[in-house]
Amino acid sequence: MTAIDPARTVSVVGTGTMGQGIAQVALLAGHPVRLYDAAPGRAAEAGRAIAARLDRLVDKGRLDAARRDAVLEGLRPAEDPAELADSALVIEAILEQLDAKQKLFVRLESVVRDDCLLATNTSSLSVTAVGGALRLPGRLVGLHFFNPAPLLPLVEVVRGHATDRAAADRARATVAAWGKAPVSCADTPGFIVNRVARPFYAEAFRVHEEGAADPATIDAVLRESGGFAMGPFELTDLIGQDVNNAVTRSVYEAFFHDPKFRPALSQQRLVEAGLLGRKSGQGWFDHAEGAAQPRPHTAEPCAAPDTVGLHGRLPANADVLRSMIEEAGIKVVHDRAVAGQDGFIALPGGTELTLADGSGATDRAHRGPRITFDLALDYRDCPRVALAASENVPAADLTAATGLFQALGKKVSVIGDVPGMIVARTVAMLVDFAEDAAGRGVASREDTDTAMRLGVNYPMGPLEWGRSIGYDWVRRVLRNLDDEYPGGRYAACQPLRRRAAVEESLL
Repeated sequence: MTAIDPARTVSVVGTGTMGQGIAQVALLAGHPVRLYDAAPGRAAEAGRAIAARLDRLVDKGRLDAARRDAVLEGLRPAEDPAELADSALVIEAILEQLDAKQKLFVRLESVVRDDCLLATNTSSLSVTAVGGALRLPGRLVGLHFFNPAPLLPLVEVVRGHATDRAAADRARATVAAWGKAPVSCADTPGFIVNRVARPFYAEAFRVHEEGAADPATIDAVLRESGGFAMGPFELTDLIGQDVNNAVTRSVYEAFFHDPKFRPALSQQRLVEAGLLGRKSGQGWFDHAEGAAQPRPHTAEPCAAPDTVGLHGRLPANADVLRSMIEEAGIKVVHDRAVAGQDGFIALPGGTELTLADGSGATDRAHRGPRITFDLALDYRDCPRVALAASENVPAADLTAATGLFQALGKKVSVIGDVPGMIVARTVAMLVDFAEDAAGRGVASREDTDTAMRLGVNYPMGPLEWGRSIGYDWVRRVLRNLDDEYPGGRYAACQPLRRRAAVEESLL
């Protein structure tokens, strides 16, 4: 399916930040653009704001002045929806209220031609429901741009239940021609990004609610060990606690209160208190001018052991630690692997140092002293590692474990003994959510990973991450978490279990 001809008009209804951004994208792609807003004067005001942004691009050398002048000639405010009659595409970016969107599209359908493509930028409503009142619902598609639209490349192209395949294909081809990275998805709650991303916030909030670590430390571990661009506490302060909580509640309710999507009480309390983040001056953190920002917990320097034991092979991507320890000048005494058991590092006092596996360090399956270390995106490059100790670990061995990782060039955060720690449980859940979405046909595997990398800036797609660390390891983490927290939240989805079984059969 070919993209809409750049000579054809694209109209944008709703001229807030998102509407202006979408209009700017269409303008720079060469389309004549009409702006409409129900509030008198808002469309003209938006046109001036877009012109000012283009002026700044010229000042920064990112846009030629002649090009700016040419595209602005195609920008026209509209006083009435009837002026959008010659549009080839109308994109709606009004408030997130179903009845308001339905009324708008019914009005538009009475104006535009039958071959005009209609699109909603909704992030939380059902595209099927938005188009349910239309005479020709097959031409309505979701085009979910991410804010700021001119900068972020991802666009979710959402097929409602009644959307014609040709309409969705044409919409995808059009946004691709605009220089965006479109991904196709079915009309399910949260689409791809807002569905798959829920554990990134939820697991961090749960670790905090259980008293295992403070927000600054959790953020630091996810950034500096997990490779995420921002931690969930600082990110939700930026997004707005009310906005993030509303999305979580919307997805939770749309999935009929599935425990996997359950909201966090701690975030709800912030919203109720009006502590919304940066826009209110206070959220998880204090954003008042000059306010001191909390520092993550970082252990003081400790002496590294001269010798450690290595029993078997460490799981997932942690096996690289063996060579890293040797390169640091610490002697490694090797012992044979035990069939069916993960390897571990033996500290001088007899404590086992193991990769987090979803159980707590203090666990009935590990009666001896045990310290778990958290998953890292890349143990060579990560600047921080988190540790958690069982209640019977000698202080000297916790000091030795801390010194061991410090000798590898890492900052160390010692957190409370919480099952799955921070990165391990978060990544395992992200992989599970992504496998579930792909397995249910929400999106292709490639589009699912693309959406999470571009939409929320993850260091790699969750499905790629699952392949990298091993589906069997992910399944084991979830199985242990499910034992620790019965109720279904951590039950691995069927597609993930199948992949883990196949992986296991090939070993």
